[in-house]
Amino acid sequence: MENKTEFFLYVVFGFIIILSLVIDLGFIHKQSSSIKQKEATIQSLIWVLLSGCFGLFIYFWYDPNGDTDSLTSTIEYYSAYLTEYALSMDNIFIILLIVRYFKIKDIYLHKVLFWGILGAVFFRGIFIFVGAYVIHEFHYVLYLFALILMYSGVKLMKEDTGAEKEFDGERNFILRMCKKYLHFSESDGDGNFFIRKKNKIYFTTLFLAIILVETTDIVFAVDSIPAAFGISEDEFIIYTSNIFAVLGLRSMFFLLSNIIDKFHLLSKALAVILILVGTKMLIHDIVLIDRWHLESRFIAIVSFSVIISLLLISIVLSILFPKKAIVEK
Repeated sequence: MENKTEFFLYVVFGFIIILSLVIDLGFIHKQSSSIKQKEATIQSLIWVLLSGCFGLFIYFWYDPNGDTDSLTSTIEYYSAYLTEYALSMDNIFIILLIVRYFKIKDIYLHKVLFWGILGAVFFRGIFIFVGAYVIHEFHYVLYLFALILMYSGVKLMKEDTGAEKEFDGERNFILRMCKKYLHFSESDGDGNFFIRKKNKIYFTTLFLAIILVETTDIVFAVDSIPAAFGISEDEFIIYTSNIFAVLGLRSMFFLLSNIIDKFHLLSKALAVILILVGTKMLIHDIVLIDRWHLESRFIAIVSFSVIISLLLISIVLSILFPKKAIVEK
């Protein structure tokens, strides 16, 4: 914490997150129940509203150090949030395949996602702050991040838009290791993570689903965290935007689980975003030689405009040109 305002905003951020999780788990979803579309929509809007309002806190109260001002930091926050939120779409699809594979009942889905994403918040924090420290000590690591992003973008661009994906549990390394070293039960344990049989503890399908959701997020973090560092090098901006997007993932899962495949062109937009962010990281030191406030703000505005434009265009085109029509051609 380099200044009092940053500490204050971390306190505000922590208060919002803890209060939201307590209300969520302690009151709204105290009992296992399926989440309806209307409830998912309301919760998604609440998380988006909280995330948006926190951006205003940054604008009015954040006092960044270095070559940026509060407006630039705010724009970077929204850019990083949008990018992570969009990248979460692929995460949602994989989670959907995992819960289908284990045949998790609707009433237990929230429990699996809650604890899985809570773990993701913890690991994201470690990755981000360790990454910030490494970049501070070894600035050239940013260029490695850039290459990772560009490679991921090219790989994502080459993926077949109309291809159907599936989760192959027999070939999944994490699942095979869990089954090999843990006592595993094929039941969901009536919503419990483990059950006791003949004085032995058996882990249920819910526990394995959480492990896979967790490891899936760690894999996706390989793309999303470098992308965030490509937008901003301020760990406060990166962490808060990342965590807000990840926490909104639960309600977005229930909202989009039945229509996620309709936004099939979103992956192409994400591919372009990853490539552009990677390119920006490579030329960052060349373009920002004098690190002027105006120049940093201009690049932040352009980055935000490009990101939101690509995402909106991909969504509109996905609706106008459905995947079924593309596959038939």
